[in-house]
Amino acid sequence: MILLVVRFFTNKRYKGITIYPFVIVTQEEDGKNAVLLNHERIHIKQQLEMLVLPFFVWYGLEFLVRYFMYRSWKKAYRNISFEKESYANEEDLDYLKKRPFWNWIKYL
Repeated sequence: MILLVVRFFTNKRYKGITIYPFVIVTQEEDGKNAVLLNHERIHIKQQLEMLVLPFFVWYGLEFLVRYFMYRSWKKAYRNISFEKESYANEEDLDYLKKRPFWNWIKYL
């Protein structure tokens, strides 16, 4: 994981974004936030499991489906399977040590 602090990279609603192998945060203190970094590490694992590019295709398609279901950007984002897995487990700093392969599928 390569951590970058880029103040104007992400939308103000998001503290970070992961594009393998980079985790990009907007504030230096977010680079020290263990829970946020764990959330982003979960995304790195998901991206590696799907060989990176297919992850982003799936993510985008699932976002579109969820957006049409909920008619809400925030609700669509929070219901993407990758985000559901990451949010559900971000506080468990040992999660990645015990996480089953392709575990995000159970959050579909």
